[in-house]
Amino acid sequence: MSKFLFLCLMALAVFSSQSALSQAKRLPAVQVSDMNGKAVDASSFSNDGKPVFITFWATWCKPCINELDAIQENIEEWKTETGVRVIAVSIDDARSKSRVPTMVSGRNWDCEIMLDENSNLKRALNVTNPPHAFILDKDGNIVWEHNAYQPGDEDYYLEILKKLAKGEIIGKQ
Repeated sequence: MSKFLFLCLMALAVFSSQSALSQAKRLPAVQVSDMNGKAVDASSFSNDGKPVFITFWATWCKPCINELDAIQENIEEWKTETGVRVIAVSIDDARSKSRVPTMVSGRNWDCEIMLDENSNLKRALNVTNPPHAFILDKDGNIVWEHNAYQPGDEDYYLEILKKLAKGEIIGKQ
């Protein structure tokens, strides 16, 4: 009887872990807004079967600006090689959000800018400090994330995006 009970518990443990693995982490249904003030549901961020790169940033965050400048220098290569959609989510609040359009246009960033003025998406994804980047696979699953930025990280991002574009499976880092 104890062997039977042990086997049942083991089977339950295996089934539970497989079930948890099969449930991929996805973007939550949280509203952000685009630069024109239009509400956008973050769970709808997709890219026709190609990867999506999302980074959280703020106008007061020097590493964020450095990261976005580096991405801008490479964005054409990223898009050509991987078809990636790049979304930069500003976490500037009501006091500083007016600086976002000026900074974006002044730096000629060629990515989609979203505003998370109330930090709802930031909280839902447990983003503590910007910059914080996420990469979604072709199915919209979060397969990679990274907190902070050091020069050269953009090259690592591109390698991950290339693997995803080829259909390789990336484990969450």
